[in-house]
Amino acid sequence: MSAGELHTLGVAQLSAKLAAREVSSTELTQHLLARAKAHATLGAYLHLDEAGALATAAVADERRAAGKATALTGIPLAHKDIFVTRDMPTTAGSKMLAGYRSPFDATVVARLGNGADDFSGAGMVSLGKLNCDEYAMGSANENSAFGPVRNPWDTSRVPGGSSGGSAAAVAARLVPAATGTDTGGSIRQPASFSGITGIKPTYGVCSRYGMIAFASSLDQAGPMARSAEDCALLLSAMSGFDTRDATSAERPPQDFHAAMLTARDGATAAQPLKGLRIGLPLEFFPAALAADVNGAVRGALAELEKLGATLVDLSLPRTELSIPVYYIIAPAEASSNLSRFDGVKFGHRAKQHGDLLDMYKKTRAEGFGAEVKRRIMIGTYVLSHGYYDAYYLQAQKLRRMIADDFQACFQQCDLIAGPVAPTVAWKLGEQGDDPVKAYLADIFTLSGSLAGLPGMSVPAGFGEHGMPVGLQLIGNYFQEGRLLHAAHALQQATDFHLRTPEGF
Repeated sequence: MSAGELHTLGVAQLSAKLAAREVSSTELTQHLLARAKAHATLGAYLHLDEAGALATAAVADERRAAGKATALTGIPLAHKDIFVTRDMPTTAGSKMLAGYRSPFDATVVARLGNGADDFSGAGMVSLGKLNCDEYAMGSANENSAFGPVRNPWDTSRVPGGSSGGSAAAVAARLVPAATGTDTGGSIRQPASFSGITGIKPTYGVCSRYGMIAFASSLDQAGPMARSAEDCALLLSAMSGFDTRDATSAERPPQDFHAAMLTARDGATAAQPLKGLRIGLPLEFFPAALAADVNGAVRGALAELEKLGATLVDLSLPRTELSIPVYYIIAPAEASSNLSRFDGVKFGHRAKQHGDLLDMYKKTRAEGFGAEVKRRIMIGTYVLSHGYYDAYYLQAQKLRRMIADDFQACFQQCDLIAGPVAPTVAWKLGEQGDDPVKAYLADIFTLSGSLAGLPGMSVPAGFGEHGMPVGLQLIGNYFQEGRLLHAAHALQQATDFHLRTPEGF
């Protein structure tokens, strides 16, 4: 294989090439840096760390030569700009943090690989920071203060959000894998829109330390890559208990790649999913579901049946309530979390102001974008005296009931499946004047986030205008291995995840 084709390989393939000394990390890093520059108009990268990446790659090559490499050592990746990094700026897609540099790395960054001077993690090579909706608030990656991200499959369309830069970079083969975060669907929805694989693990599996908070009870990190196998390799490295995160699940380290490959009882080579029960909630297939999305998802479900899975009809009756519940709880937590950005300790500060209160007002008016302001105001309102009981408290009660609905379903099935989004990716600017319409696009992902369940998007085919469609798989708590196993089996039988946008 020529150096010019290296970008066509996924994480697992690159790991094998590096181990066999068929390519060096330096060669691979140089190739992907050149591609990132050549396709800068996608808007995927906010910061490209050329010098740092090449220095890390050189150390990775030395460690491989010395027999000290992990499976991921020397493989490039890039981070969503919601994770703080000590060697690169961190903005969270906001003017409020323009030019900010953290004195430490997020736990997820450190575990995957945090520079040439520290190989305590997996030893991956960070190419840079990826664009995202401001403070991870959005479904299209149009809310970034530094410009929108474009979908490689059709650059007039959105890549999904808020991890749109991560999705676009992986889809365009600018990088084999990237980190993302998912609060209400921000890994799964852009993965679906951009034709890649992404998994949001159970809440608490990945540390939130160093991840700039949007909604603390919902935010969760996860990998985005070409395949389930690639995601499993990354998730194994980035997950695990962290004493610095009070919400981190105290569980032993997991080898998700091994769990993905573990055969189920009764399974055969021809039917690796034999005995697996997959639930299809009635509410995930409404009459309003776009015909092209429905067709692609049904086709993927038929493939799962061929692989031995059994489809079970069931109901998640409170699915519709997940939108009002989410858009009360998440803005309430955002209102509290974003109060720290006031121009006093770090970040943007208004140059022209009067007293301290005037400085607060002008700083936040200048630094925050329209969507962030909208959510802060909603959140402040529902937490205010006289409205807390009527809105926030009631939303928390409904959240518990939504989680109970899932547990009732898992008495009848092992996994739950359906579409990720009601439509394929829409045109840039198409929903700019109607934020509620964008909120409604999260109808199938919000309930799983509210329940804290693991979920993923797996390429399921293509819909209208040749745009990708994702199949959503949801598992019970800490069942990431089962999710990845099913996704991997589907990807062994289909090639949707291997297809590349024209021109990339």
